[in-house]
Amino acid sequence: MSGNLPFGFGAPDGGQQPFDMSQLGAMLQQLGRLMQQGGAEGGVSWDLARDGARQAISAKGDPSVSDAERRAVVDAISLAQVWLDPATSYPASSADGLAWSRSEWLEGTFPAWQRIVAPIAEHVSSVMSAPAGDAVPPELAALLPEGMPPEAAAMMAPLMAMAKQMGSAMFGMQVGQALAALAGEVVGVADVGVPLTNDSRPVLLPRNVEQFGDGLGIPVDEVRLYLALRECAHQRLFAHVPWLAGRLEGAIDSYARGIRVDTDRLGEAMRSSDPASLQDPSRLQEALGSDMFALVESPEQQAALARLETLLALIEGWVSDVVTQASAATHPSAERVEEAVRRRRAAGGPAERTFASLVGRELRPRALREAAQLWRQLRETRGIEGRDALWAHPDLLPDAEDLSDPGGFLERNSGDPLTGPEPDEQ
Repeated sequence: MSGNLPFGFGAPDGGQQPFDMSQLGAMLQQLGRLMQQGGAEGGVSWDLARDGARQAISAKGDPSVSDAERRAVVDAISLAQVWLDPATSYPASSADGLAWSRSEWLEGTFPAWQRIVAPIAEHVSSVMSAPAGDAVPPELAALLPEGMPPEAAAMMAPLMAMAKQMGSAMFGMQVGQALAALAGEVVGVADVGVPLTNDSRPVLLPRNVEQFGDGLGIPVDEVRLYLALRECAHQRLFAHVPWLAGRLEGAIDSYARGIRVDTDRLGEAMRSSDPASLQDPSRLQEALGSDMFALVESPEQQAALARLETLLALIEGWVSDVVTQASAATHPSAERVEEAVRRRRAAGGPAERTFASLVGRELRPRALREAAQLWRQLRETRGIEGRDALWAHPDLLPDAEDLSDPGGFLERNSGDPLTGPEPDEQ
């Protein structure tokens, strides 16, 4: 164990000195303030997450959607739905499209983020849970200095047993920062590849759509229409494939089970922090940095990650094929906007940045081009109905190996058109 004293309780000359009992009360008060910052549920202080995201969004500017912007979005979504009808067997819902500000996106998708993030947070915070009684959790023992008298350690133990709540507060701040960053760049509610609403209503964020189109040299109405096509295609898929959302969330949960807190990093950050940092959660978050999590690359986690990346690639590939068909003959700038979408994804889009912010690891839907090629070949050989029929059951979908060999997948599945199992088998 390191001989350094935690929370800035170091000797002026850098040498090892007896523990200063006079600072214990202040330390306890500062830790207590942090743990009282909002209620924690599922490993996250959601009050801190929501409030932090709101403040960050407001600080960057978030004007309300104007009537003109709202009409432009509704018109683009209505036209996109008409164009998509002959490109997929999945019909549009009867709900009209919506235009949201960044704050409206945060509020409208917040319940979904609570479901998505909770498995990650629960697995991360579980290592910070104290055992029964007043013992200090082994993972946090490094936060206590050598030489602390037994009576001081006894006073610390009950508070350290609440370290899970402190972790919830820190994770809440990190979630808030991630959501604020996302709100500044997503163009709709399907942009991350995971369904964030449950009413199948397409949504666009006018300010972010305009921001996405900056520098492309393409009229904003053409950019808006193409992005509306993508948003509507995503919403149709999620609406008509009821098992898909649960499958994605299950894959995220499996992936989260391999996450472990980097306790060495946590202990180092806490020992090197001064007491004042504990009064300001943002300073503590800065001290911990984005690398407070370490991933144990177990075979199980690697398999879960591969399943999640493959499923995201299949979703994106299907959307790409559908939108290409819907826009090929009628949208003058479709190829240029599509290339901008690809560049954005290659550089790390909203989905990748979300997971990188939360678990220190980018999540990329691998083999996007291969997935789009497979869906295109299915459409060309079996038609739109045959292509879409693969979504009837998860067992019908190609896996990662199939994406690397689309021709082989088609040959192995060249029998009767795929219609999926009977309803009672799903």
